[in-house]
Amino acid sequence: MASNYLANGLKRSALTVALGLCFAGGVQAQSTTGGIYGTVPAGSSVTISNTSGLTRTVTADANGRYNASSLPIGSYSVTSGSNKRDIVVTVGSNTNVSFGGSTTTLDTVTVTGSTVSPIDVATVSTSTVLTSAQLSRLPLARTAEAVAMLAPGAVQGNAYQFGSNHGGVPISFGGASVGENAYYMNGYYAGTPTTNVGGYSLPYGSIDQQETYTGGYSAKYGRSDGGVISQIGKSGTNEWHFGGQVVYVPEDLREDVPDTIYPNETLPVLAGHQYAYQRSDLPGKIYSRGNHGKSWYTTYSLYAGGPLIQDRLYGFLSVEQQNTNGEGTPTSTGAAQIAHTDSKDPKIYAKLNWNITDNQLLEYTYMARKYQYGSDYYKYNFGSDATSDFLAPAGVEKENDEFSILKYTGYITNNLTFSATYGQQRLSYLSRGGIAPQSLAYVSGASIQNPAYWPTGTDPSKGVYNAQSTPSVTDARDYTQGLRAELEWVLGSHTLTFGVDNMKFRAANEGSTQVGDYWSYQHTDDPTLNISDELNVGKPNGNYFVDKIIYSTSTSMSLEQKAYYLEDRWQVTDNLLLSLGLRNDKFANYNVAGKPFVESGNQWAPRLGFSWDVHGDSTLKIFGNAGRYFLALPMEVAVRGAAAGYYTDHYYNYSGIDANGVPTGLTPIGSADGTKTDAGEVSANHEFGQAKDPATVAASNLKSEYQDEFILGMQMQLTKDWTFGAKVTSRILKSAIDDFCDPYRMIDKLTADGNLSKVNVDKMLSTFCWLGNPNATNTFNLINAAGNGYFTLSMSPADWAWPSKLKRTYTAVDLFLEHPFDGKWEARIDYTYSKSKGNTEGPANSDTGQGGDEHDSGISLSQNWDAAEIMKFADGYLSNDRRHQLKMRGSYALSPEWVLSGNVTILSGAPISCFDYYSADGGPLTDPIGYRGSYHTCFGKPSPPGVKRMPWQHRLDLGVTYRPAFADHKLALSLNVLNLLNETNPTVINSNVSGIRLPRYTVQNTYNMPLSYETPRYVMFSASYDW
Repeated sequence: MASNYLANGLKRSALTVALGLCFAGGVQAQSTTGGIYGTVPAGSSVTISNTSGLTRTVTADANGRYNASSLPIGSYSVTSGSNKRDIVVTVGSNTNVSFGGSTTTLDTVTVTGSTVSPIDVATVSTSTVLTSAQLSRLPLARTAEAVAMLAPGAVQGNAYQFGSNHGGVPISFGGASVGENAYYMNGYYAGTPTTNVGGYSLPYGSIDQQETYTGGYSAKYGRSDGGVISQIGKSGTNEWHFGGQVVYVPEDLREDVPDTIYPNETLPVLAGHQYAYQRSDLPGKIYSRGNHGKSWYTTYSLYAGGPLIQDRLYGFLSVEQQNTNGEGTPTSTGAAQIAHTDSKDPKIYAKLNWNITDNQLLEYTYMARKYQYGSDYYKYNFGSDATSDFLAPAGVEKENDEFSILKYTGYITNNLTFSATYGQQRLSYLSRGGIAPQSLAYVSGASIQNPAYWPTGTDPSKGVYNAQSTPSVTDARDYTQGLRAELEWVLGSHTLTFGVDNMKFRAANEGSTQVGDYWSYQHTDDPTLNISDELNVGKPNGNYFVDKIIYSTSTSMSLEQKAYYLEDRWQVTDNLLLSLGLRNDKFANYNVAGKPFVESGNQWAPRLGFSWDVHGDSTLKIFGNAGRYFLALPMEVAVRGAAAGYYTDHYYNYSGIDANGVPTGLTPIGSADGTKTDAGEVSANHEFGQAKDPATVAASNLKSEYQDEFILGMQMQLTKDWTFGAKVTSRILKSAIDDFCDPYRMIDKLTADGNLSKVNVDKMLSTFCWLGNPNATNTFNLINAAGNGYFTLSMSPADWAWPSKLKRTYTAVDLFLEHPFDGKWEARIDYTYSKSKGNTEGPANSDTGQGGDEHDSGISLSQNWDAAEIMKFADGYLSNDRRHQLKMRGSYALSPEWVLSGNVTILSGAPISCFDYYSADGGPLTDPIGYRGSYHTCFGKPSPPGVKRMPWQHRLDLGVTYRPAFADHKLALSLNVLNLLNETNPTVINSNVSGIRLPRYTVQNTYNMPLSYETPRYVMFSASYDW
C-alpha cells in the first residue's frame, strides 16, 4: 500500500542520496562542486572523505544539522560514529546523508548519478545532470549540445543559419534565442566570446559530469536568458587509470537525404502585376541530389590519470583527435564543381588537483584545441552525377583555442568557506578562400547572366564563373579573462554568500576584409520598375543587370562584465528552505579606440526561491522561484553598430562577360528621380566606411536585455523506484536591444518640435542606425549644428510608430517520470507543452540568420525594429516554438556483459514565416525603407509567423554495448544507430519570396524549398579499453 510505504518504508531511503537527473538540481550554474548535508545527533562529528585523499570533519549544531559545501564531485564516504554511507556527489547537488540517534551500522549503499530517491529538497533551481557513466550508456552524438537536448524544454535551433566549428547544433532553451545561453568549462566561461552563440567543450571522453540548467538559478549566476551548459572534466584519483577509445562513423552506413526539387507553385497576380519565378525553366526540376553533403569521421582518444603524490597531488591528461571527411552539395544551377572537405580537430585536456591540506584545495585546468579545415574543388557533372579531376583549392579555416583555469577552495572553518576561480582564453581564427590571387573576383548568380554574352558551349544552367569561394578574409584574435570569488558563511539556519563575478572580453581584427570584387548578377521580368525607389536607383536598361557589392567590416572592440551578489539560504524550519538573493550586473562595450559606446550602469536582479519538504522525509517537494536575469550586449555588436563598416551596392548594365565571369562594358544605372546618370553606391543603412562617434551610436539611457522568470513545481516519490515531477514556467522578456535605422522619423520629431536647425542632419544620416530599447523612451545624442557638442533628442515608442510593443513570452508545463539506474535498468520520460509568442526572438534571429557568423556582425543588430514598417504583422509564434515535446531515454543491462539503450524524441513542427516586398492590402508592392523583400507580408497579404508549420519530427536512437567478462569488463565494444527510422523531414525552408536582391514581383526559384533536413540515419562504432 502506497501510503503505508511512504510512512514506513522510507526510513531507509531517506538516508540515501538524491542526485542527478531531476528537475530540481543544484543552485550553481557555474559550479564545479556539490554538497553534503543532513542531521545526526546534536554535537556529533561527521567525517567526509573521497577517493582523492580529501577528508573533512564537521560538527553538527545544537539541532543536529551539519553541512559540508563546495566539495569536489566524485565518490565519498560519510561516517558518523559507527554509521557509514557511500555516496556520489554530483555537480550542483546537495546530498542528504542523515543518521539518527541509533548507533546501528547501516548497510553501505553506493548511489549512482541518476538516482532521484529521495528527492533533493535543498535546491530550488531546475537542472539536469548526466555523469560519464550515463554518457557511456546512452546513444548520443558526441557533443555538449546533444547531451543538453535531453533536458526538458531544450530544442534544436536553426542549424542552417547558426553553426560553428567548435560545437554541435545550436540550442534554444525555454523559448529564448540561441544567442542567450552560457557555456562553462570547469567553472570558467567557455561561450563564443564574440556573439554568445554556441560555445566550447571538453574532449567528449574527458567529461566527468555535464549539468544543463533550464532556469531558476540563484543570485550567484546570471548573463543568460536561455540555458546554461556546464561541463566538469575528469580528475585523477589515488589509483592510476589508463585507457583509450576509437569511434568510427563510416561513410557507407550513412543514409541520404531526399533529392531537393525546385518548387513549382501557381503564382498570383497582384495589382495587375504577375509574380514570376526568376528563372522560368527551373520550377519542378531537381535542385540538388540527396546523396551528397555527407560527412564521416574517426575519433581517437587516450587518457591517463592517477596520483603524483599519494593523497595530495593528482593528475589527469587526455588527448583526442577527430578526423572528418565530407563533401559539399552541388546544385543543378551552381558551378560545375564539388567540394571535398577534410578537417582535423585535436584537443588536449590536462588537470592537476592539489590537496594542499584537507582544508585547502588547488585545481588547475588546461585545454587546447587546434582546428584546421580545408576543401578542394573537383570537376563535377550534375547530369551524370560524376566527379572527375581536381580543379582548385576551395578555402582554408583555422582556429586555435587555449583555456587556462585556476581554482582555489579554502575551508577556513566548518562554517566559513572561501573559493576563487581565475581563467583566461586565447583564440586565433583565420578564414580565406583557396584561389590565388585572393583578388580574383567572386561571382554570384552566374546562371542568370545575359546568355547573349556567353561563349559557345556555355552550360545554361551554370553560366560563366570561376572557382573563387569568397571575396573576403577574416583573421581575428579574441581574448577573455575572468575572476570569480565568493565567501560562504553558515550562521545558524542561514547560509550567507557574498561574491564577485567579473569577465573581460577583447577582440582584434574581427569582421570581414574584402580583398576581391564581388559581382552579383540580377534579372527582372519587368524592366519598367525601378530597382529601388527608397535608395533612388532607377530602371535597368533591359532585363539583365549586375550589382557590385562592397562589404568590409574588420575592427577591434572589447566588453567588460562586472557583478557582485549576496544570497541567503535560510532554513526557516526543518521542512522549509528560502533562497533570497540580490545580484548587481554592470556591462560596458568599447569600440576600436577603447571608448565606451554602451554602459549599463547598475542593474539589480532579485532572485527568490523556496523548497518545501512537505512530509519532512524527502518524498514530496514543492518548490518555486522568481528572478530577473540580465544579458549583456554581445561584443560583436561593435562590428557594424559602432565601427566604420562598409556595405554598399552599385548597379550596372553590362555588355560582356570575361572568362572569369566578370562583367565588362559597364554602364552605371541612373537614379530613380532622373537627376543622375549614375545612382552611385547605395547603402540601406548608410554604411560608407565613415567613423562613428561612440557617444551617438546608442541611447544614453540604454538598458540591457532582461527577462523575468517564474517557476512553480513539485516532485513526488511514487514508489521506491519511481519519481514523478511537474513544473510550470513563465518567462517574460521585458527589455531587449536592437538597432533603429529610421533617421527620417527622428527628423519628423525634430521638425515638429522646431529643433531641426539645432542638429547636423548630415552627421545624423551618417550614423543612420542607433541602438535602443523598443519598449522605452530612448534619449539620443545628436551632433549639434555647430559641430562642437550634442543635441539631446528623446524618442518614445509612439514617435517611432511601432505597431505593437516588444513582446516575447514563454509558458510551459513540464512533466516527468523517472526510474533511476539501479544496476539493471533506467528510464526517463519528459513531456513539455509550451508556447513561445511575440515579435522578438532575441539577439540571434533565425529568420534571417543575423548573428549566425561568430566573426561578423548581426547579433543584436537584426532587421527587426529597424523601422516601423518592418515590424508590421511581426507578432506570432516565434522560431523556436515547439508546442509539443516528448523525450524518452533509458538503458537495460541484459547481463553483466550486454547493455541496450535508446533515446526517443518527438517534436511538433517549428513555425514558418514568409517575407516579401510590402503590401498589406492587396495593393502594389512597395519598399518603404529600402530593405526589398524583407517585410512580414506575403503576396500582398499580412504574414505573421506561425500561420504554417514545419512537419513533426520523430527520432529513435538505439545502442548496444558489449563488455566481455574475459577482459574483466574493461573492454567495451559499442554499436549506436542514430535516427534508426531514417526520418528526413525538412527542418528549414527558404521563406523569402524575393530576398534582398531581386526586384519586385520576382520570386526566387528556391522560395518555399527545403534548405536542410533531419540528419539521416548513421551508424557509430566504438571500441574502448579502461585499465
